[in-house]
Amino acid sequence: MYPLIRPRRLRSNEAIRSLVRETIITPSDFLVPLFVVEGQGIKEEIPSMPNYYRLSLDNLAKEVKELWRMGLCSVLLFVKVPDNLKDNIGSEALNENGLMQLAIKTVKNACPDMLVMTDVALDPYSSYGHDGIVADGQILNDESVEVLAEMSVSHAKAGADFVAPSDMMDGRILSIREALEDEGYTNTGIMAYSAKYASAFYGPFRDALDSAPVDIKNVPKDKKTYQMDSANRSEAIKETLMDIEEGADIVMVKPGLCYLDIVREIKNEVDVPVAVYQVSGEYAMVKAAAEKGWLDHDAVMMEQLLAIKRAGANIIASYFAKDAVKLMG
Repeated sequence: MYPLIRPRRLRSNEAIRSLVRETIITPSDFLVPLFVVEGQGIKEEIPSMPNYYRLSLDNLAKEVKELWRMGLCSVLLFVKVPDNLKDNIGSEALNENGLMQLAIKTVKNACPDMLVMTDVALDPYSSYGHDGIVADGQILNDESVEVLAEMSVSHAKAGADFVAPSDMMDGRILSIREALEDEGYTNTGIMAYSAKYASAFYGPFRDALDSAPVDIKNVPKDKKTYQMDSANRSEAIKETLMDIEEGADIVMVKPGLCYLDIVREIKNEVDVPVAVYQVSGEYAMVKAAAEKGWLDHDAVMMEQLLAIKRAGANIIASYFAKDAVKLMG
């Protein structure tokens, strides 16, 4: 008891604070999202995500080499598909020479040891902007899962180390795992977006990929019939445990900061790695406030990343990865 016990002794200077620090961020914690577009020589800034870019394949190769030099060894690939290649069943997603498949090969050719994870969902390929096939005002579950399984095999064939289903269709992890096993891709891992909420924080991401649901009659205007209700906690545990039973190697909570209670609960329940996606809206808010001079960009960025790891994240998917690693020196 006080005065014999004085906790401030362990805060008295930076040396002791560093020595007893419980949570430490390192480059190995990060999964770096990358946006890929058709074309050559393209590095276009995303207006709602300052200092983040869509990259053509040639610049993707340069980017992954830079990431590797910085100690960032894992990437998560997303593609922006031209409108003329979109339809309701994601046909382009299965093209062996499609943009995602070429992006995987580009990364592996440029940096063979880079860990490549790929987004598995129909929304970049959908003429309706949904993560599944649309029919009669509904998002079809089982028919969508069939395409997702084929997509996953196509990514594995191109060289992906992990597929990352972000769709939230029921049963897709089992179907993907079985499809990968049947095709001999037993070492291809699955990072499941297990607790992905129908969040308002995804806006800049959808701008980046042009993947927002379209406003058309008889098409759902949001993703609330498959992404989770933000009010729910127990459902997240249920979804995560189901994904693990179906073969997920890594589970994810998305978004990050507003759902750290979910991260901790899942971490306490499972014995597989837990990933957290610090999403585009979280990134954009910090950038915008810093530009206004309302907060210290670097201090807030690192505080948020520490909070995510402290909550239990083994992996942090973050647009801040390069900024954070540069601060680490």
